[in-house]
Amino acid sequence: MNIKIWITLLFIAGTGMFACQTNDDEPDPDILELTFNFEENEEGWEGGFADLPEEGQDIYELQVSHSPIPVETGTTGKSIMIQGHNRSDDLFMFLKKQLTGLAPSTSYQVIFDIEIASQYPTDSPGVGGSPGSSVYLKAGASPEEPLPVLESNAGVAYWRMNIDKGNQSQEGTDMMNIGPIGIEGEDYKYELIRRGNGERSFGATTDPEGNLWLIIGTDSGFEGLTTLYYTNIQVRLEKNRIL
Repeated sequence: MNIKIWITLLFIAGTGMFACQTNDDEPDPDILELTFNFEENEEGWEGGFADLPEEGQDIYELQVSHSPIPVETGTTGKSIMIQGHNRSDDLFMFLKKQLTGLAPSTSYQVIFDIEIASQYPTDSPGVGGSPGSSVYLKAGASPEEPLPVLESNAGVAYWRMNIDKGNQSQEGTDMMNIGPIGIEGEDYKYELIRRGNGERSFGATTDPEGNLWLIIGTDSGFEGLTTLYYTNIQVRLEKNRIL
């Protein structure tokens, strides 16, 4: 993981003065940039699944692993592979990571830039929806650890997320939709695509100990098998300044 940290200087208009927030022992940075490329391991990211029943998960083909990037992308290296067969018409597959050492109970603006290997054409047909245009990549952050929790639905126990991720294309308070996973053309061939929220930042607040959980994942309306490779995740956190 490559980390770039620097202090942002605030220019006070009309005074010719600069001010920055510092600490006598350790600077408290206003901006933090993180890059995860998974060359050696998962770098602390954990996989999980939700929006599926507690029983009968063997037919969902759920997998998470540290895997080589598909050769057909023309890129070598490692990734986090995650897959699932959306038998429930609403499968959510996610990766999460906890950040520590941030400013306690502080609001940050979070920008994601995510590279994945996808093989699903945007206009491809599929059961329930397109495997390219009906599988939505979402990203967000929460002071609470994102976890699947059991809920009863018509007498059936279902795993649902304890955070508000929204549903399929709809956004929630803890996650935003940053686009479908579709690729151009008609061929089912893995290629690298990027999705992010550079033009629309996401706001999140740390807990009293300065912890924050990052979460990214796909919310699926395609009732088939989806296999994706997360090859690079870049995250920028900027502390909201009080003038």
